[in-house]
Amino acid sequence: MVAGNTKRIVIEPVTRVEGHGKVTILLDEDNRVAQARMHIVEFRGFERFIRGRPYWEMPVAVQRLCGICPVSHHLCAAKAVDRIVGVDRLTPTAEKMRRLMHYGQIFQSHALHFFHLSAPDLLFGFDADPAERNVVGIIRKNKPLAVQAVKMRQFGQEVIKATAGKKIHGTGAVPGGINKNLSVEERDGLLSRTGQMLRWARDAVKIARDYTIEHLEMLSDFGSFESNHMCIVRDDGAMDLYNGGLRAIDAEGGTIFDHVPNEAYLDYIAEEVRDWSYMKFPFIRSIGPEDGWYRVGPLSRVNACDFIDTPEAEAARKDFLSLTDGKPNNITMAYHWARMIEVLHSIEMIERLLQDPDLQGDELITTGERRGEGIGIIEAPRGTLFHHYKVGDDDLVTMCNLIVSTTSNNEPMNRAVRGVAEKYISGRPEITEGMLNSIEVAIRAYDPCLSCATHALGQMPLEVTLVGPGGDVLDKKTKDG
Repeated sequence: MVAGNTKRIVIEPVTRVEGHGKVTILLDEDNRVAQARMHIVEFRGFERFIRGRPYWEMPVAVQRLCGICPVSHHLCAAKAVDRIVGVDRLTPTAEKMRRLMHYGQIFQSHALHFFHLSAPDLLFGFDADPAERNVVGIIRKNKPLAVQAVKMRQFGQEVIKATAGKKIHGTGAVPGGINKNLSVEERDGLLSRTGQMLRWARDAVKIARDYTIEHLEMLSDFGSFESNHMCIVRDDGAMDLYNGGLRAIDAEGGTIFDHVPNEAYLDYIAEEVRDWSYMKFPFIRSIGPEDGWYRVGPLSRVNACDFIDTPEAEAARKDFLSLTDGKPNNITMAYHWARMIEVLHSIEMIERLLQDPDLQGDELITTGERRGEGIGIIEAPRGTLFHHYKVGDDDLVTMCNLIVSTTSNNEPMNRAVRGVAEKYISGRPEITEGMLNSIEVAIRAYDPCLSCATHALGQMPLEVTLVGPGGDVLDKKTKDG
């Protein structure tokens, strides 16, 4: 609770993110920030309404959480269902086809977020005219960059189509494997374009790197803070976006836990509920809810892995960490730089996988002894994703627990919101669009996929009202949704 007379600012919805959320800021009588929160205001019911459905439906059904990152849910659910059908190891063809699908998803999703949703802020400035500060403005000012962004996302979507059958809500992953391999024609068509995608990925890394370094003083104090980081890593500590054990490090790079198997995640991670949001607040059990929160996603993955197993991305990772003398980089806006390093890694992996003859193999599915429970963990574009199912003897789902990436970033996003609000709004009597957008910029750095955590109905206009202690409306801004 915030005592005394307060003024309330509401940003609803947060724009240029996937899904719907709002921000509330309470100011005291001196116009100082007393409280700042990001709210998820609608209820997500997937964990309940899929109960009673056959387990083999999960890879197709649960991906309907989202139209932006359905591949991540498709593959994570498939990994969990693999365990239910008794499969711990896929055939080489199945494993590599799933990996190719996943890297296509990472490539297209990161390109979409960086160029279409975040680049307007970086290119035009946080307080630029909103009529210019959008993807149409990028097209007008830098058409080649806009074309590059569209073609990068298109390429990633074509990789998904070739592996999953469709660009959105595909069906490629099935219990114990996949339902198709990659034809020679599909392979050659994709390989013919990887050279251009690699060049554009290098350029994207440079854009994000140069922006971060050129604005380092400002960004170091822009919603940034020390934090724990979590991701999965390969057995040898390499970045692995598809499979691995859980690793968590602290703000100095010290190990909290490492190589935790998927099935033991609940021994290390818990979730807290707060009464002002429908999104939970995960934390590390051994530390507790107050200090055990952590970040996930590109920033955490680049910080926590020991190395990246592709040469150009590894060189970019070393350059990234040289900014902080090898310690974790805790600058919130550095998410964009780390995200583009993953774009570079993804296209390197896509090119490597496309040259692997296993993709034309015909051993697609493995079977095993039926189990009653399955857990899958994967690195979605936005961070570590958990799918956990239990099924009865009748093959129907009896329990589902999903921890989506944006949920893990819930507390960090709230801290970023408060930090930026204190810097840009405290002590100022008038609202400006640029002030409000600065708060949204900090949220966008995490590339939140709020649709994975919620569902919203109705119109979504943006209306912000500043009310004085006596109840008088001091200022009001409205923007169409």
